[in-house]
Amino acid sequence: MSFQLRREEVLDGDHLKAMLEESPARAAQAILIAAREGVLDAQALLGQILLDGQGIALDQPLALRWFEIAAQRGHLMARNMLGRCHEHGWGCAADASVAAQHYRVGAEAGLDWAMYNYANLLATGRGVGEDQLQALNLYRRAAELGHAKSMNLLGRYLEEGRVCPQDTAAARDWYRRSAAGGDFRGQFSYAAVLAAEDNIDEALAWLRKALAGGNLNFLRVASKALLNATDPQIRALASVYAERYAELQQTLVPL
Repeated sequence: MSFQLRREEVLDGDHLKAMLEESPARAAQAILIAAREGVLDAQALLGQILLDGQGIALDQPLALRWFEIAAQRGHLMARNMLGRCHEHGWGCAADASVAAQHYRVGAEAGLDWAMYNYANLLATGRGVGEDQLQALNLYRRAAELGHAKSMNLLGRYLEEGRVCPQDTAAARDWYRRSAAGGDFRGQFSYAAVLAAEDNIDEALAWLRKALAGGNLNFLRVASKALLNATDPQIRALASVYAERYAELQQTLVPL
């Protein structure tokens, strides 16, 4: 039996999230219908679920096309996702310089995720000339908007005194805010600060949270870093991180 969904229901974030969890195919159908009817947020969402294969067949070139449609109509997150597609080669040839152009548009319009992604390219000199000061300024702007990943990287600049005065107290606060905001790298950074202060129990708690949310690359690097910890309880987590890395890696290997 067919069903209908009001536009306001499609655009209701909580309703849509619940629908994607409970019935991904039903949610995808609702998003597809709304996107075809010209609902801007639905067009951007359709690009995302096509990219993820959530409730609909994974189709990166088609995802790219819907991001383009939404971005041309002024949707900033779709513009950011166009950058992601071009940076990583999702549905197109990878081209960091094209990605940078899209990120810059989103950053200049005030989107925190675009600021973060553009800063990453500036910090590493991919697709644009390396510019650590501009990267720092973008991380700071995004962090002040509440972007947890940018908070962690701002903390790193402040801790190291890279293109700014060193300020370990401010770095500690940004790490704490990043950790509380759910960024696994921020949680790891804050745990390192706590361990240095000999607050081992709290450091262990944050390390376990970082373990639960960390991706493959993070787990690989973090497991090696933990081997150098002076506290034996923290050092013991190196093997737990390595085990989690191996588990996740297996899920990516075709059977």
